[in-house]
Amino acid sequence: MPISIEIDRDVCIGAGQCALAAPKIFTQDEDGFSEVLPPSGGEDRGPTVGEAARVCPVQAITVT
Repeated sequence: MPISIEIDRDVCIGAGQCALAAPKIFTQDEDGFSEVLPPSGGEDRGPTVGEAARVCPVQAITVT
């Protein structure tokens, strides 16, 4: 089952903890806010995306 990852940009403060925890899944845009990278194919996003959501200081990441 595919994982759905959403970032609430109204809550995101651009701390970058998600990009540090899961650099193949998250990056920061030109304004410094987090965004989800497209899947690179074949990678298991579950474990690292869960960790990235946990370390977000404002809990702006929702994983379903």
